[in-house]
Amino acid sequence: MTSHKTETTRIEGDTPAQRLLALLEVIADKDHFFTLQSLVEETGMPKPTLHRMLQQLEGSGMLQREADSRHYGKGNRLRRLAENLLLNDTVHGARHAVLSQLVDEVGESCNITALSGSEVLYLDRVETSEALRFYLHPGSRVPVHCSASGKLFLAQMSPAQRRRLLGEAPLKAFTTNTLTDMDQLEQEIDAVRQQGYAFDDEEFLSGLLCIAVLANNPQGGKSNIGIAIQAPIMRLTREKALECLPALQRAANAIAAIDSDAMLTQHHTASSV
Repeated sequence: MTSHKTETTRIEGDTPAQRLLALLEVIADKDHFFTLQSLVEETGMPKPTLHRMLQQLEGSGMLQREADSRHYGKGNRLRRLAENLLLNDTVHGARHAVLSQLVDEVGESCNITALSGSEVLYLDRVETSEALRFYLHPGSRVPVHCSASGKLFLAQMSPAQRRRLLGEAPLKAFTTNTLTDMDQLEQEIDAVRQQGYAFDDEEFLSGLLCIAVLANNPQGGKSNIGIAIQAPIMRLTREKALECLPALQRAANAIAAIDSDAMLTQHHTASSV
């Protein structure tokens, strides 16, 4: 059965470079593989033109061809670009101040994270002054299925999207608590979606407990910013972590407000040019 689109996504720009960037924006918004033909139908652009543009993006490492040679996906260079933008964001200082205040309030290490591929990327982290602590620096990565923030990111996806992201291979066990069965993970994600927070209960590192929430996306829709508290289980139980939840949610709201202000400033700046 053939579906008919009522409107197309226009690829606009005065120069070839601007049109290439506009196409890259369309591609970056996709959460699935795509073909040349699907882009032709979506954008209404001539097939030879789109084919040439895709070749340029593939040649630069921004896209990569999948095994069947028909489908395209995001390339390593595009992922690195996205990660560098997140790690060096201009709102980093303001977010870091919120994170520092949260650490002062709860007395444990806290971090800000984002989803990168099938991993959770640490954008920022402030350590507790306690002698016993786990060191995870900005730039560190944690598998999405055994991370508190990761479960929140997964909870925003459809089951099909989650399975596509996690792949067909068995989920890797890092500790005896790691959820390696997809059905068990789905049950956990259902609970996370309902309660609005998630735990990593010694699922990535033995002896480490983590609780996380998401900062709302100022534009609505899915969030890609998580904020979490981490501590050794001898200091942070599930019950004590839940007592920290109001402080964690206040910090998430503060970060969402910072991001919203930054977007408004960017919009006003662009409008005045």
